[in-house]
Amino acid sequence: MATTVAIRCASLNDVPAILAIERQSPGASHWTPEQYNKLITDGVVLVAEETGNLRGFVCGKAVAGEWEIENVAVAVEFLRRGIADTLVRDLIRRAESEAALAVQLEVRESNLPARRLYQKHGFREVGRRKTYYTDPAEDAILYVLRFDR
Repeated sequence: MATTVAIRCASLNDVPAILAIERQSPGASHWTPEQYNKLITDGVVLVAEETGNLRGFVCGKAVAGEWEIENVAVAVEFLRRGIADTLVRDLIRRAESEAALAVQLEVRESNLPARRLYQKHGFREVGRRKTYYTDPAEDAILYVLRFDR
């Protein structure tokens, strides 16, 4: 069942809610408030909001014409409702509209729901980083979505 959420750019006031969602998501990257503040200021942080509450977020940044998805998380009680799908789709659209050449990311090998989500959006597996993640040690699978330019 899809949830109707509004996607908007995050503000610095959203950081506490972003942190709360991230902390309940074991597969997400865990960052400090300062790191989120910097991404909101210098990168792209989109949030999914429903009835005034944040349900999920995606973080990305652009470097030399390529975007990187750095973190995606959805509040546990709102998983499997299409929120991550909507966030990723919106980030891809923004990257493409800003003439990005590609969007790339890495994901834990065991995170099959995330891997299926990225593949659904046209990302292709392009490599692997051995034991990239810790707690537990695990390979990162590298994905890229290239835009035709």
